[in-house]
Amino acid sequence: MIRKVTLLSITMAFIALFSVNVSAQDTATNTYSGDIAIDWFDLQLELAQTTPGFTPPVVSRAFAYSGVTLYEAVVPGMTGYQSLAGQLNGLNELPQPIEGVEYDWRVVANTALYEIVHYMYFNTSEENFDKMEALYEEWHSTLEAEVSPEVMEASLTQGRVVANAILIWSLSDGGYQGQLRNFPTSYVPLTGEGLWVQTPQPNGAPLPALQPYWGNNRTFVVDKDEQCYLAPPPEYSEEEGTAFYEEAMEVYETVNNLTEEQNNIALFWADDPGATATPPGHSISITNQVLELENATLDTAAVTYASIGISQADAFILGWYYKYRYNLVRPLTYIQNVIEPTWNTPDLSDPVVTPPFPEYPSGHSVQSGAAAQVLTDLFGDDYAFTDYTHDALGFEARSFDSFYDFADEAAISRLYGGIHYRAAIELGVENGKCIGEVVSGLNFTTD
Repeated sequence: MIRKVTLLSITMAFIALFSVNVSAQDTATNTYSGDIAIDWFDLQLELAQTTPGFTPPVVSRAFAYSGVTLYEAVVPGMTGYQSLAGQLNGLNELPQPIEGVEYDWRVVANTALYEIVHYMYFNTSEENFDKMEALYEEWHSTLEAEVSPEVMEASLTQGRVVANAILIWSLSDGGYQGQLRNFPTSYVPLTGEGLWVQTPQPNGAPLPALQPYWGNNRTFVVDKDEQCYLAPPPEYSEEEGTAFYEEAMEVYETVNNLTEEQNNIALFWADDPGATATPPGHSISITNQVLELENATLDTAAVTYASIGISQADAFILGWYYKYRYNLVRPLTYIQNVIEPTWNTPDLSDPVVTPPFPEYPSGHSVQSGAAAQVLTDLFGDDYAFTDYTHDALGFEARSFDSFYDFADEAAISRLYGGIHYRAAIELGVENGKCIGEVVSGLNFTTD
């Protein structure tokens, strides 16, 4: 079912854009638990896995707008912090609290997240809409017992108008309703030596190019032409001894001699759509776990989700920008054409499927590098943690000494899966770290 945004809700947001800007009011958000935010992002992991069309780029966009919405909804209650309006591309003004009116920022956060999640997952199932309603009502009922009717009404309105304003901003980014157009028929792949061609899927039928125009989307903060440039991959060659041939041989030999541990790593980080919340969902899952370990307050959660969400969205926009710019052939195609016609990706257990888009850079690597950089900047260089993301799928939890370690393992998993060459992996991580640094450079505080 598709639920539509009403004209009334959009009109309310336009009106609110011109509300007076005031300083932080009432009880600061650092006195509140971040559990509301964590609960909403936990729910989105389910929604991302079970909503039709939620491929990795689409998932990254939903998390980004949810993170920005949360932050902008509660930042007036965050002493020493400021709006990102004027810093994020195309985001100029946002509804501000009315001077002299009291708000409860937990109610504002719950309401804003409820609204924006409805918008982002508009085509999800009735069962999932029921889960949204249940989560909203659970928190609403709890807070209603603590908050006066006047404060409740003001807070509900503020949450709604902020979410609506973010929605309006999102409509012009190029990715709106992307879940309905993952495989546009207007795109015709380039042809030529070394260029990407469609690869077989489990049912034997190759899929067309996934989101070939996603790289044209408006970024949140990174300037595609000025920041985080990704150099070309090694020059294509079928001659033995060349850099490109040796990288292909590394994939071939690694997969042919895969250890059980390498196979486990390949499967743990596969994060296929439909079976999981996809790679950006995995980064959000790690973020959720870290915030729970930290007993994070609402202000910390707001900054963290905005930062990680923006990093994931820009990682997929830049990653897809370069994928379709360089249009490099996948290892599966190259190895079958040049080295061994019957070769395929690992088969020690469930196969890791080559996804339907060009090879360079590795999307896993870019998004993981971006997430690792942001989380490192927020929580420190040597933050040890254990990732329980896939416990429900029967995978053993994996432990890391730092966020960079998780990014490196997620990246190298694509070599073990026969999906990427080393250059796409290593340069992809570095490109992602660059994106993360740009995101961490946003002026969240007024200092």
